[in-house]
Amino acid sequence: MDLMPRKFYLDDIFDDFISSRKEQNMKCDIYEKGGDYHIEMDIPGFNKDEISVETKDGYLTITAEKKTENNEDDKEKNYIRRERTYGKYERSFYLGDLDENKIDASFENGILKITVPKKEETTSKKVIEIK
Repeated sequence: MDLMPRKFYLDDIFDDFISSRKEQNMKCDIYEKGGDYHIEMDIPGFNKDEISVETKDGYLTITAEKKTENNEDDKEKNYIRRERTYGKYERSFYLGDLDENKIDASFENGILKITVPKKEETTSKKVIEIK
């Protein structure tokens, strides 16, 4: 008589711990080059029309949403394990004063690339009189 199931109990505990952190599904590199900010984000398994990039109040927000695939074929399937997740993933970055009209984004082979030009900083110096 076998009291332990065929797989170890800890497998699911670690799977749940890792997959519950949605940021891990949107890993990115951010770097500065040539006076621009560059963001390269891995978003595998998504189509371009499932991803949006928006700006508001100095924040750049990237959202990827995949709806559950429910169709007639699923009713006949008996899943043993289902690891591919569906849902909404979102990351925001504060980049300060942005020129929204000059932001460029492309998506190819599961990688989202965004270029955000830095806004020209005006350096004005004013001497404050001490009273």
